[in-house]
Amino acid sequence: MTQPLAGIRIADFSHVMAGPYASHLLNLMGAEVIKIEPPQGDSFRNYGSDTRFEGMSPAFLAANAGKKSIALDLKNPDDLETARAIVARSDVLLENFRPGVIARLGLGYDAVKALRPDIVYCSVSGYGQDSAQRDWPAIDNIVQATSGMMMLSGEEGDPPVRVGFPIVDTLTGQTAAFAILAALVRRMQGGGSSYIDVSMFEASLSFMTSAVTPYLVTGQAMSRMGNTGYSGLPTASLFMARDGRQISLGVVQPNQFAALARYTGREDWLTNPLFATPEARRANFDAMKAELATVIAQRDAADWEAGMSAAGIPCGMVRRVDEAPALARPDALISLNVPDVPVDGPLQTPGVGFRLTPSDQPVRTPPRLDQNRAEILDWLRDGCAKP
Repeated sequence: MTQPLAGIRIADFSHVMAGPYASHLLNLMGAEVIKIEPPQGDSFRNYGSDTRFEGMSPAFLAANAGKKSIALDLKNPDDLETARAIVARSDVLLENFRPGVIARLGLGYDAVKALRPDIVYCSVSGYGQDSAQRDWPAIDNIVQATSGMMMLSGEEGDPPVRVGFPIVDTLTGQTAAFAILAALVRRMQGGGSSYIDVSMFEASLSFMTSAVTPYLVTGQAMSRMGNTGYSGLPTASLFMARDGRQISLGVVQPNQFAALARYTGREDWLTNPLFATPEARRANFDAMKAELATVIAQRDAADWEAGMSAAGIPCGMVRRVDEAPALARPDALISLNVPDVPVDGPLQTPGVGFRLTPSDQPVRTPPRLDQNRAEILDWLRDGCAKP
């Protein structure tokens, strides 16, 4: 089955996570990605301490399966000419060097437009190409700090809390992929070339709109609510079940609260003036939460999850990352073929995050460094449609 981006070629000069994750998403939708790496390779190839994955670290696999690799030293005139030839035959150029670096190497937007007038050119950086902070080094945890993200988790008075995975890298990659798709559609409509400037900082603010917009509108920053949901209601929080596992409730609507009261046998909450309305439950937050905690402690977490979910009450058991994939539908995970990696059992990575029908996802093989050099050079010499 033809994938939606079949026939689109991306010259990917990016490294580590934000840029490669953008091209990874596009590759999962059918785009061909030629990964142009420095001679030493993308630094994510050897990220972590597990020597079984030399050159193929899990962090690298997460964003590079299915791409083609060629190693080029862009300061070498012959290698730069090879890179220019690849770009001239590509629809998209993606890069995440520090601002100004790729232009100094001879592959800035104007130079590339001379090679491919309808190019979609996407630059990913920490703070944007022309911001006052353009030269600040930026990685995920730095932008989590400067964007205010670290001050959204935890309780008031707690120290800053980092989100426990590189969320800024992945949300920036998703933003870049979305922008590239928009530019490709505009080109199809006759709009020609586009230059896309994706800032990790600004992408983070966009993803944090539910926290940032209330401040911009009211001038008041949101309070830190710990594990209580955005509604601020005590019925949207974490509770300990009888077996020591925790469940998260998201009871925010009046009909959900009524269902919760009936399901737990506490219809008295519906007439108790301390709890009967959302405003009352907020005003009596601790009392409502304590009563609900007593009820939740009477049954195991999995029982609550199954029973409440069936009754239309938003409820989920807190799972570890190693437990969560069991909930995914089979096609939500993509199978990998990674030769020479001595790991028992199938290797998988998460997919694009949605199901597109009709479509398919073949088994994907991550490239070894420079694995596709001969194939790509032959393609450039012969002028074939596809390397």
